[in-house]
Order: sequence, then C-alpha cells, then structure tokens
Amino acid sequence: MSARPVKIKVAWIGKTKEPAIQALTGEYLKRISRYAEVEGIAAKDESAILSLARGERQQERHKLVLLDSRGKQYSSEELAAMLEREQVNAVPLLFAIGGSDGFSEEARRQASFVLSLGKMTLPHELARVVLVEQIYRAFTILKNHPYHVGH
Repeated sequence: MSARPVKIKVAWIGKTKEPAIQALTGEYLKRISRYAEVEGIAAKDESAILSLARGERQQERHKLVLLDSRGKQYSSEELAAMLEREQVNAVPLLFAIGGSDGFSEEARRQASFVLSLGKMTLPHELARVVLVEQIYRAFTILKNHPYHVGH
C-alpha cells in the first residue's frame, strides 16, 4: 500500500434523526481516520451530492461510488482491494447513500461505480452505518489488524 492515504467522503441525504445512528457513524468515521482522511457529510439532496462529486475545481473532483441495491456486491476483502487500488489514484472517493427513494437514473449514470450492500433492503440510515463499518473493516484487512478475524 502506498504511503499517501486515500481521501474519503461519505455523504448521505438528510439530517439524522436517530442519536444511535449519529453515534455509530461518528465512531466508525473516527476509526477510519486512523487510516484515511475521512469526512461525513449530510447533503440536502441528490444534486448536492452530485455537485460534491464534480467539485468546483479539477483538484476537488471525487470518484463517485453510489450505494444502490442494483449495484455490484463486494465481500469485505473485495472492498479492501478496491480501496487499496484507489490509493494509487489521486482522485478522492465519495461514497453516497441516497434518501429513502434511492438515486435517479441520472445519478447512476454519473457514478464511477455502483455498490450494493446486499440484496436485502436496508433503511438508508442503517445502510450508512453498515457502509462506514465496512470501510473501517476494509482498512483493518489491509493493515492485518485483528478486527476482521473471527467476525
């Protein structure tokens, strides 16, 4: 793995109503920060997420990874391998979780990758917690940290 840490933003639509979701999201973002530059962002709507991905300047562009049930399913190890590959690129990652209605076809077309957490439908706030936990797990896999073993 390269010495340059990957930059990751995790964006979701809407304010979080549930304190437990906020606490878990914050905890995993803090854990990820040991391995990568990471930020959690509550976006107003889909267009705000797409605007974040485009960036105002070239150096602010992000590779957009949308979470959608119709996306590609990855194992934890496959997600780790993807993060390892992305560290080589200079483009930061933006993982985006839609609202309760998901993303539009236009957003899916603009995405570099569409990722599914599985065939089951999850509430979008719970999907966020699962995503940040899996990103953390991916980094522990890459660093041979014992977190992943036995889970």
